[in-house]
Amino acid sequence: MTVHSQGAVTSAPQDAPPKSAGRPETPAPATGASHTPPRGGRKSLPSGWLPYLLVAPAVLALATLLLYPLIKNVILSLQDINKVEFIQRKYPFAGLDNYTELLGDSAFWTVVVRSFAFTLANVALIMVLGSLIGILLNKLGTKMRLVLSMALVMAWAMPIVASVQVFRWLFDEQFGVMNWVMRTAGLSGYEQHNWMETGLSTMVIVTILVVWGSIPFVALNMYAGLTTVGAELYEAARMDGANGWQTFWKIVFPNLKPFFLITTFLEVIWVFKAFTQVYAMNKGGPDRGSEILPVFAYVEGQSQAHYGLAAAISVLTIVILVIVMSFYFRLILKQEEEQ
Repeated sequence: MTVHSQGAVTSAPQDAPPKSAGRPETPAPATGASHTPPRGGRKSLPSGWLPYLLVAPAVLALATLLLYPLIKNVILSLQDINKVEFIQRKYPFAGLDNYTELLGDSAFWTVVVRSFAFTLANVALIMVLGSLIGILLNKLGTKMRLVLSMALVMAWAMPIVASVQVFRWLFDEQFGVMNWVMRTAGLSGYEQHNWMETGLSTMVIVTILVVWGSIPFVALNMYAGLTTVGAELYEAARMDGANGWQTFWKIVFPNLKPFFLITTFLEVIWVFKAFTQVYAMNKGGPDRGSEILPVFAYVEGQSQAHYGLAAAISVLTIVILVIVMSFYFRLILKQEEEQ
């Protein structure tokens, strides 16, 4: 029952719900009602398709940029195409003749061994020196850490061709800084000394260049990883009397083992396929004595015009790298299972 301002009394049904002032009534949702389709009569896609639709552009881009050239390269490796066939636009099918020729060529296996030795030496030096510099960054004060970090970033950001030219000038036969340093130190025989006289000496210079350009990546990532290790672990190690080496193996390495695995994996790939540093330094010379597999394929294809053979070399390079990386993938998967 409600009372108006005039004093009149009116009765209202007891079961009627009260109305809130100024708010329109909204009907309660009907229970058990079927889902209404969106406007326009369009049906929504099943929710399970959404992830595939989101990754579809990336998959198509990778297939266009990587998969198609790879398939064309494999087809080219099965053809006998040299300069004459290329000019005449004839593409005779050769089957596995290119692969048979390569696998029976001692020069190919020499390049394979040189590529593995080059990769092993570079990755070992990069990981050791980069880890030491990363530990140094963690020990330095703020100002010195900033200076060293800036120097590392500048070395890392330098274009490869520019850095090759700097190293060529450092080891130049007539105006090189290294010859001047050797003469200043009182050593004889360094008047116009040719540092790239042999393939081995050329590879040593290229190794210095590759290590110099790759250390910043490892050092900065090592420092970032060290910041995640709790200070209480170092304090406990000092209380137990552990020295620096024991602290590294008992605390740092176990906590940063995933970092070492992933970083080593990336460095192996990058060094194994290093092309610009080796070719720009001395074009794989002298006498093709500093060629690794990518340079070997380029020289056979562009300089010697053996296009089918060069394609076979690149395919074998991919196969070798996949085989090597398969063992490394097993280590990574084993590490994830242990965690």
